[in-house]
This record gives sequence, C-alpha cells and structure tokens, in this order.
Amino acid sequence: MTLGFVIFLVISVAVYLHFRHPKAPLGTAYAGKRGLTLYNSSAQIRSPIGTVNYGEPLQIEARFGDQVQVRTPSGLVGWADDDDLISGDLWQQEKDLNAKTAGDTPEAKGQTAVISNLHIEPGRDAPRVRQLKKGIPVELFRREAVALPLNNSANAAGPESDTGDGTPAANGPKKEDWWLVRAELDDKSSVSGWVLGRFIDLDVPEPLPDYAAASNMRIVAWFPLNAARDANGRDVPQYLLVGTNGPEGQACDFTVMRVFTWSKKRSQYETAFIDGNVCGKLPINIVRMPVAQVVTMTFQDPSDGSTQTYRMHETIVRHLKPDDDGTKIAARGGR
Repeated sequence: MTLGFVIFLVISVAVYLHFRHPKAPLGTAYAGKRGLTLYNSSAQIRSPIGTVNYGEPLQIEARFGDQVQVRTPSGLVGWADDDDLISGDLWQQEKDLNAKTAGDTPEAKGQTAVISNLHIEPGRDAPRVRQLKKGIPVELFRREAVALPLNNSANAAGPESDTGDGTPAANGPKKEDWWLVRAELDDKSSVSGWVLGRFIDLDVPEPLPDYAAASNMRIVAWFPLNAARDANGRDVPQYLLVGTNGPEGQACDFTVMRVFTWSKKRSQYETAFIDGNVCGKLPINIVRMPVAQVVTMTFQDPSDGSTQTYRMHETIVRHLKPDDDGTKIAARGGR
C-alpha cells in the first residue's frame, strides 16, 4: 500500500511539473507604435493593463487569431494586435536602414504634411515600421517610382487612402513617388523608411517656392551653389533648383533645372539659367572653385546612363558636351 502511494505521488509530481514548466517563448517582437496598449484578454471586450514604448522588445507567449500575447522586460503579460508589432527580422532591417541613412548625405529636407506610414521598402504593400504624425522633420535621400497596387481599394482607410496625382503611363500602371527618409522623432531618436512623396512638405528657402509656382514647377531638390554680396555687403546664397512640370511617378527624378543668382542692382533673385529638357537622377555632385568663381554640377541621366555636366562661371551657366573642357563659357537658356 505504501509503495503504491509513493509511485502515485511520484507520477503526480511529474505530471504537475510537466504542465507547470514555463513554455519557451515563441519568439521576440518589438512594439511598433508609440504607447502600445496591452490588454488583459484577446476578446473584443477587454481592459487595458499597461503600455510599452516604440521599439521595446517583447517575448511572444501565445497567438490567437490576429492577437498576440506578449511579455515585457518588466514581466507584464498582455495581449496586443499583431499589426502593432514588428517582427525580429523586420526590426533588424529597420536598424540597418537607419544606420545607412546616418552616413548618407540628404538631397532635401522637409516635414510630414499629414499622418504618414513609414515602410521598410517603397510601396503601399511593403511592411510598415512606424506611423509618423504631422510635422515630423525628415531628411530625404532617394526617390523611387512605384506602381499603385491593383487592389488599392484594400487601402481605402488610413494615411494612404487618397489616390494622389500619379498619372498612368501610356501603356502602364499608375505610379507614385516614394522617398527614403530619416525622421527625427520628438524624443530625439530617429527612424528611417519610405514615405509617399506627396505626404512631405519641403523646407525650400524663400523665395524659391514662389518662382517655382509661377512656372508650374514641382520642386524636387535645391542646392546652394555659392554666395553673392548684397547692397549691404552681406552674403546671399545663389541656388540650383531642380524639379518637374509633370506628374509624379516619372522615370526621371527631375526634368527641369533653374539657377537663381542675386542681382545687387535690383536686390532680388533672377533666373540666370533654365533647362527644361533634362532627365536627371539624384544625387547631383556639386564642386565649387571659389577662386575661379566656377561651380560644376554633375548627375546621371537614367534614360541612357550618360553623365551630364553643367558649369557655372560667375552668373553664366552652360551644359558641357562630353568633349568640352569648359574653357569656353557661353550661356544656355535665359534670364
């Protein structure tokens, strides 16, 4: 009788320990939004039990439909929507992308014009890494023209529900501009990803936006070339402005170039050069030679892969041919 009781006790303890042993986590995810709320249940009627910060690592304990049970580093266990979590692989991609933009030179600066989804790759169907609120400062690095998904009706709600002004090519799908950006958040941390271009307001220096609007030019980027002196002896920057007159989604990053120089006599900017027949891809390599008052501007033409070079001497700009060393300065375009 005693032996039987001992055997029963051993078996009971083994069964208890087996089922009471904590399960290994199913993996690690990261909070994909600021102030992510955790709930006490996966049911529709539930109560919040706490919040976690963006990027906080979470152990996955269980899954039920589109709900995920997670454990925070402090030991809090709760449920969250799967769409509000970032997988470990996606989080690593985001870290790599953010490290890359930290070492690159931006082509332009601006801020989000509306609430904007930040994606790991260009396109509405790419995984989202964060949602940016309006007014977040961003640096712009690279543009990609991406076809609008055929099932765009599935995106009928949210920050990307508008149809935009992308125009279909003659025999192709409608395309829209996406920009790789680096956003500076309120807590001074940064995050990188791809945002719809029309959701960004560029911080173009005055009065360049007025000049562009007068010629129906959509600004893509701008670059200080050198400086002139005004009537009071102060330095005034002179600019290269690039953009396009057409819709978004084009093969070229820009199709129009304008150079604005300062007129000391009139105390205003003047258009020193216009070329509305270009196909350029960013970046533009600008080399300044202050002693000779010469600035060269070089970029790639994506239509044929050629290198295009423009040279500015004082206020005169010309397009250099492949066999032209730039010793003869003649104006092309007009004031």
